[in-house]
Amino acid sequence: MAKKVAYRKKRQNRFGMFLVSIVVFMLLIVVAFNSIELMAKKEAYQQKENALQEQIVAEEERAKEIEEFEKYTQTKKYVEEVARDKLGLVYEGEILFKDEN
Repeated sequence: MAKKVAYRKKRQNRFGMFLVSIVVFMLLIVVAFNSIELMAKKEAYQQKENALQEQIVAEEERAKEIEEFEKYTQTKKYVEEVARDKLGLVYEGEILFKDEN
């Protein structure tokens, strides 16, 4: 009878180890899939970050261009250019030639 009890305990112990092994294996699979998903998200966020960095650089360049244009609009040369092009004004004694198109 003692042999049967020992055999049964040994068998239950093996079955318990088998169940624990299956649970551990399933956890490893879940962790592996989640890590793959996280890597994909990380890559997507990295691409978004790069795109945003490029936009920042472009906007900084645009801001510099606007600032330079603002300085240019405050010069006498710009005022003369606008007066000539938009208003058709000329200096006294200056002759203006136009194309016949």
